[in-house]
Amino acid sequence: MLPFSPPKIYDEIIDEVIDTLRSGWITTGPKTKLFEKMLTDYNGNKSTLCLNSATAGLEIMLRWFGVEEGDEVIIPVYTYCSTANVVVHCGAKPIFVDVGEDFNINIENIKKAITSKTKVIIPVDFAGFPCDYDGINNLVNQSDFKDLFKSNNEIQEKLGRILILSDAAHSIGGSFKGNRTGSLTDVSVFSFHAVKNLTTAEGGAVALNLPEPFDNAEVYNHLCVKTLHGQNKDALAKSKKGAWRYDVIEAGYKANMTDINASLGLVELRNYADTLTRRKQIFDLYTKGFDSKGWAQIPVYETENSVTSYHLYPLRIKGIDEVQRDKIIDLIFEQEVSVNVHFQPLPMLSLYKNMGYNIADYPVAYDNYSREISLPVYYDLSNDNVQTVIKALIKAVEQVLNG
Repeated sequence: MLPFSPPKIYDEIIDEVIDTLRSGWITTGPKTKLFEKMLTDYNGNKSTLCLNSATAGLEIMLRWFGVEEGDEVIIPVYTYCSTANVVVHCGAKPIFVDVGEDFNINIENIKKAITSKTKVIIPVDFAGFPCDYDGINNLVNQSDFKDLFKSNNEIQEKLGRILILSDAAHSIGGSFKGNRTGSLTDVSVFSFHAVKNLTTAEGGAVALNLPEPFDNAEVYNHLCVKTLHGQNKDALAKSKKGAWRYDVIEAGYKANMTDINASLGLVELRNYADTLTRRKQIFDLYTKGFDSKGWAQIPVYETENSVTSYHLYPLRIKGIDEVQRDKIIDLIFEQEVSVNVHFQPLPMLSLYKNMGYNIADYPVAYDNYSREISLPVYYDLSNDNVQTVIKALIKAVEQVLNG
């Protein structure tokens, strides 16, 4: 079976992990701190905190901003459940809005959803394709929306408007108007899960890029405390001579990244340009393979302003319904090729359906989902493998379309 997204494990990664194990430092330490610095340099933001997951990063930032019961957070209905789950964890209400043809959040729908209860907007860079951050940033800085904003604490007062918290789980290495994700808005959160372009097995990072008068280094230091049980010294700081004593200044969380995880990330980031080059080649091969097929809706992955990170290749099939799409997937698997679907819109999941959300209210998202098939994209996928996927999909689609 041709897999969908196996991790890329090679000797340089193995050697780096072994070096970490032999160093005697396996929790948060020098390699995690180095990885944070490299990420900041790569993305061009102001400061970066590595954590054990992107989910932790999203929730920590909501809690840092003081999101609580009675607040609303606007998110696209087309995303993985973690984007909404973290809002629920904080006691706030997720406000779902429909997306556009590019799968990303629709700015006109954001405008309609903003109320005096709105504290945060979480755009999602679906498949690695950056949202229109000029449009989103300009929106929350408009005087009428700033006047509508009601702050409940000093941090919200200091920002004076809705926080933009980008779910950039897919999009490290993507860019908008020449600037990389992580530097495009207030805060961005990356995922380094096993299936991501750049993996630390499990892990994530918060890319801080807050405007003045915020001191991003100061916010970083506060988040280090918040993500280590509220403890004001981590193990690295306590390892210094005579520095054993620490204090706990809040009831924080346990979300730190370890040096073992960071070891994978250091190597992945050093080689990330090659990773993106190969993934782009695979995208272009798929596009060439399907371009002549009238039923193929090719995903947009490069425009004048935006360049994807080439995380997912979300092909849509024109003129089919969800049942036919599922049949196509079954026929592809019968040919020993793995594909996937990204994502089931949130109102289709029992948790959110039972909370009263209805997929019928989000027609674009449902249409995108009902016709979408994600194709394998990974560094070790050979050109011959790509042709195998193309042939399997064409055969399956035409079998369904031709009855």
